[in-house]
Amino acid sequence: MNVNGTKELEASREVVWSVINDPAQMAGLMPGVEGFEIKDERHWQAKVKVPLGLGGLKMTIDFEKLEERPPEFASMNAKGKGVGALMNMTTSFALSGEGDHTSMAWAADVKIAGPVGSMGQRVLQPIINQQVENVLTALEVKVAEARAAAEAT
Repeated sequence: MNVNGTKELEASREVVWSVINDPAQMAGLMPGVEGFEIKDERHWQAKVKVPLGLGGLKMTIDFEKLEERPPEFASMNAKGKGVGALMNMTTSFALSGEGDHTSMAWAADVKIAGPVGSMGQRVLQPIINQQVENVLTALEVKVAEARAAAEAT
């Protein structure tokens, strides 16, 4: 499944970059994160409970930064394992804009295998769309906080 879009943010590219390039801040944006560990500057892991019907799906997701061109482009890969599901996701972010306005074009290619993956795109697409919306809303809040902190110094 491919999902993509654009998010307009009221902050400089440097401020937006500081948020999306920080694994700890990105983990804070993801719904259902129950644990988080930075392994090195390119690798980190999160324990996540994905809201899928009753009880949700617990997954361990390994993240790897693939490419970075500060403050304009980043891509990463995420591989998740859980009971009944394997997930592989590649995401990218491209930042553009001037001054205190940044446009973030984002894209994600999500593949889910196993019994959960067999539910099909019709069932999974709204769940993925909701998760993306949650992350983008949380990103907007974090960027506003980072902008306020930068302006205070």
